[in-house]
Order: sequence, then structure tokens, then C-alpha cells
Amino acid sequence: MIAVEPRTDPLNEGPSRHQYCDLPQTAPPALVAVVDTEEEFDWAAPFDRSHTAVSHMAAIHRLQDLFETLGVIPSYLLSYPIVAQESGFRALEPYVGAGRAAVGAHLNAWTTPPHREPINRVNSYPGNLPRELEAAKLAALCQQIERSLGIRPLVYKAGRYGKGPTTEAILEEQGFEIDLSPAPGMDFSGEGGPDYTRHSTRPFLFGRERRLLCLPTTGAFVGRLHPFGPLLHSLMEQGGIARLRPLAIASRLRLLERIRLTPEGHTLAEMKRLTRALLARGQRTFVLSLHSPSVAPGHTPYVRTDADLAALLHRLREYLRFFRDEFRGRFVTPQALKAELEQRADGPGGRPID
Repeated sequence: MIAVEPRTDPLNEGPSRHQYCDLPQTAPPALVAVVDTEEEFDWAAPFDRSHTAVSHMAAIHRLQDLFETLGVIPSYLLSYPIVAQESGFRALEPYVGAGRAAVGAHLNAWTTPPHREPINRVNSYPGNLPRELEAAKLAALCQQIERSLGIRPLVYKAGRYGKGPTTEAILEEQGFEIDLSPAPGMDFSGEGGPDYTRHSTRPFLFGRERRLLCLPTTGAFVGRLHPFGPLLHSLMEQGGIARLRPLAIASRLRLLERIRLTPEGHTLAEMKRLTRALLARGQRTFVLSLHSPSVAPGHTPYVRTDADLAALLHRLREYLRFFRDEFRGRFVTPQALKAELEQRADGPGGRPID
């Protein structure tokens, strides 16, 4: 039977119950590939509701072809501008219709109706919005995905990883099954977002009946000092200490690194180090992510030139091969992984144990 233990999290309030769930240590590790499929905007500029271009979707085949070559069924998590414009969602129709790709919902609050909130950094995290407004925006996004692709999304990821205290209850009310929002190791509290520095990388069941699954996006502190990562990282970023660049020094010495499982902003060697470290700690589930605008130069900080694009695709391809070949790793969709975890949890003995 699946190993479980109760958990609590300050991000999650109310009647929702949580329970860690893990694959057996003898099982081959499983990887979910997620694409935050969203509009193009300047990440360094103020948020703007008029920035809804989706021209990069004409090049999404670059990503899809790479995934298919390696037997990966990616999950495209769709923002409102993607599914509100034919040039956005039509590019995905052949893949989704043939079962070569899956879709879900990605809520960028500032470009999703209804538009009732002031536009600012705090409100860019959908979990900071009033409960009714967060729910209304998510409902509008789901309805537009259904209109455009004929699919009711069951997988969710908050824009900017902006999960809030009532997000889980909203997901349960609207029939979602999987949440990919948390970003372990990351801290967005400086601009009003959530702090995930102490959030586990392990999946957990939540909801009144514990039938929803949270799969945190994979990221962690690694290195000899990793048990003290959240505290040390916070201290090293403060004032006068930060000017000495202690984080860079600790990283070069492999004492402490904060790494996320993405080819955007991370080297292949870093992604491998993160994977080996988490496997050594018993992690069996991994979520790799990147942003759809990175398939064309000029839309994200990670891909400014054709050379940047080639390098990103190379890192992605080589990492997937590494995961498959070195660890007998397998590629699964979020839904398939949820079914596997549920089967183990609901095998002989019935309901998950507390």
C-alpha cells in the first residue's frame, strides 16, 4: 500500500485534508512534462491586459516534435489568450485530438476575465484575489477551453505559481483533479506571492475526500548544506551580506544550490544534479516545466536568439534521454500518474490511511 502521512501547509486552510502519497522505492521514477502555454509579454515590464499576442504558437511543433521523438506526451496548460484566439489553440488541435498531447488550465489573472481587480504585482498571483473573483476567472478560463477545444480541463497550474488560501477549495468545487501550482524552493513573498521555500517536492492528496492530487513542480535545494537551504538562502540574500555574493560562492563550491527542473535558466548538469539528489532522498515523481513562448526567440528571458533556442532544445532533449536511460525513468501524463497513485492507495485495505 502507498506510504502516506498527514501534512499541513499554511497555504491551505479550511476543511481540505492533505495526505502525502509516494510511489514505492522499487518503482521506476516517473516524469511529467508540463508546458505553461501562455501569451507573450515582457517579463520585466508592468503587467498589461492588452499584451495577448500568441504568435509563437506557430512554432510549437518544435517542442511537440522533440517530445514525440522521445515518447513523451506533454501537458499544455492553457492561458485565456491562447484559447481565445484561433492562432493560439488551433496549433494544438492535431496533437490533442490524436492523444499526442494533453491540456489543462493556466490562470494568468491579469489577462483572464472578469477584469474587476487593479493590475499590479500582488494581484498577478491569482490566489491573492478575493475568493469569488479567483473562482470566476478560473470558471471563465475553463469555459473558453471547452468552447475552443471541446475539453473540460482537469489539471491546473496557477499563473506565477500563485496559489492562495482558498485555491484548493475552488479547484475541488470546479471539478479539477490535479494541481501543479507549488514551486518548492522558491519564494515570491517579496512581491506579495507565496513562499514555497519549505514546501515539499512530494505529491499529496487533498480535498474533502482526498481525491485531488497536488504534483509540485520539481525544484529543491541541493548540496551538502541542503537541509538548511531555506534558512541559509534567506540569510545570504539580505543587505550587506548579499553584496559579497555568498549564494554564487556556495553554488560554485556545491555547498548549496537552488535548482529547478527546467531547461530555462538551468544547465543540463544542474538538472542532472537535482535529479540525482532527489532520487537519493527517495523522490520518485518529477515535474519538468517550461514556457511555450520560449519556442521562438524574443519572447522570454531564456531565449533571445536562435542560438539560445537551439541550446534550450538540446538541454531538454538530453535531459529526457538522461532520465530515461540512467534511471529507467518513464514519462507519464498527470492523469496517468494520479491513476497509478490512486490504485495503490485504494488497493487491498481500501481508503488511504492516516
